[in-house]
Amino acid sequence: MEEWKEVRLEECVSLLGDGLHGTPKYTENGEYAFINGNNLINGKIVIKPETKCVNEDEYLKYKKNLTDRTIFVSINGTIGNVGTYNGEKIILGKSACYFNVLDDIDKTFIKYVVSSPLFKTYLETNATGTTIKNVSLAQMRNYSFLIPPLPTQQKIATILSSLDDKIELNNKINTNLEQQAGALFKNWFVDFEPFGGKMPEGWKEIALEELCTVVTKGTTPTTLGKKFTETGINFIKGESILENHTFDIQKISHIDEETNTMLKRSIIEPNDILFTIAGTLGRFAMIDKSLTPANTNQAVGIIRANPEIVSPYYLYSFFIGNWHNDYYTKRIQQAVQANLSLGTIKSLPIIIPDSQNLNKYTSLIEPLFKQMKQLENENIKLSTLRDTLLPKLMNEEIFTK
Repeated sequence: MEEWKEVRLEECVSLLGDGLHGTPKYTENGEYAFINGNNLINGKIVIKPETKCVNEDEYLKYKKNLTDRTIFVSINGTIGNVGTYNGEKIILGKSACYFNVLDDIDKTFIKYVVSSPLFKTYLETNATGTTIKNVSLAQMRNYSFLIPPLPTQQKIATILSSLDDKIELNNKINTNLEQQAGALFKNWFVDFEPFGGKMPEGWKEIALEELCTVVTKGTTPTTLGKKFTETGINFIKGESILENHTFDIQKISHIDEETNTMLKRSIIEPNDILFTIAGTLGRFAMIDKSLTPANTNQAVGIIRANPEIVSPYYLYSFFIGNWHNDYYTKRIQQAVQANLSLGTIKSLPIIIPDSQNLNKYTSLIEPLFKQMKQLENENIKLSTLRDTLLPKLMNEEIFTK
């Protein structure tokens, strides 16, 4: 059996640096995106609608030596996000570092090294700063880990990549299903295409709260003198809810039964719609029994449909259709951080058709959302399996038994 050896990250890369310490000159229709650590999502670079851009002159001024061997890690603010470079037209900001993996080392293996719980614990332990966390380039270079011979690196990378490939396929299917649901919503409630282009008589707009049994928010346990626990009741925070309306399991905390009982107002039930109302506004997702029992804090609103009036899937389709976006955006309150009041959440006007069309529309969208949730749950299981396997595969013992 060939020997594993301990190395530092700097021994596995040709260079390691960070992005621009400053602000480039933005251009509205610039060709190159100015990315930071928050653009690194699930191993990829994600160019968001709000990502600012620059022209070619700014790109040439600040470009880095990015290649098909480049990996990024966020090191300022949100730390530990990982992405690989795939030829995107970008310039890099200071909140992400980049490094180019040597040719005689498997790049995907190194990607999983810096995606591992051990590496993230190392970053969190060595980060400086209180309000904004920061990891130095020296700390990145000095991270040490065990590395096997190249064939074993490739074997490990193949095992873990097969799980990520299935997760990505499920995400693509869900994106398609969401687009179908969004198009169906627009067809019915924006264009009114099945009804001659106008809202039929007898349909009405009703405030969201009148269609719900609960519209509320939570409380942070520490304000009650209670601590988070290693295991127990899931405690979902704003950062736990992703832009694609799924949940980041690694960012869900836990509380004990006693704390959950104390926070009974915000106990989450299956089919609740969770909506971020402070900090990063407007992320939403529907929860099912796979994540319950669960609770949440004051940055997350809970919207619970009254099943005697409408299906939760009916309400959820209005959020998928972005019906809420303009209404809520105009009513954001600015304080220490932007937020939406529960009163604003409750007052969102929702169109209610006659009972026959209500039932018909619900029967069209419900299978789409159920299939999406099924694939989300499959991804949670695949992610858990990957995260369980990862530290074991990174340990030489599993290959020497």
